Parts: sequence; structure tokens; C-alpha cells
Amino acid sequence: MDTILSLLEAVPAWLTAILGLVSAASAITALTPTPRDDEIAGKLYRVLEVLALNIGRAKDQPANRAGEGTE
Repeated sequence: MDTILSLLEAVPAWLTAILGLVSAASAITALTPTPRDDEIAGKLYRVLEVLALNIGRAKDQPANRAGEGTE
């Protein structure tokens, strides 16, 4: 019974840490442009997007090679 109680007491600390990580990753991905050419930065950015729970249409699209946007 003590083990269960100690696990339940630790949940708020873990939950706070996870929510802080998701919030920080969301802020970083929202404030930085999507890297398109730099391989290492692109991989790091993809990891941050996963941590930020940016999936589907929530992802930033990189600008095309000719300039800004697609128009």
C-alpha cells in the first residue's frame, strides 16, 4: 500500500515536468522558422515538433526555395 501511495504522490511532479517540456517545445517550434536545408537542425526540429505534439496541420510548413510562401 505504501508503494501505491508513493507513486501517486510522485505523479504531480512527473506531470508538471512533462507539461513543462511540451510547453517549452511548443514555444520553440512556434517561434523559430522551419529549417529546410540544414540536416541536423531539421532533425532536431522534428524532435521538438514531436515533443510539442505538433502533428498534422499544426506543423509549420517550410517556405519554398524561390522565396516566402507558395504564392
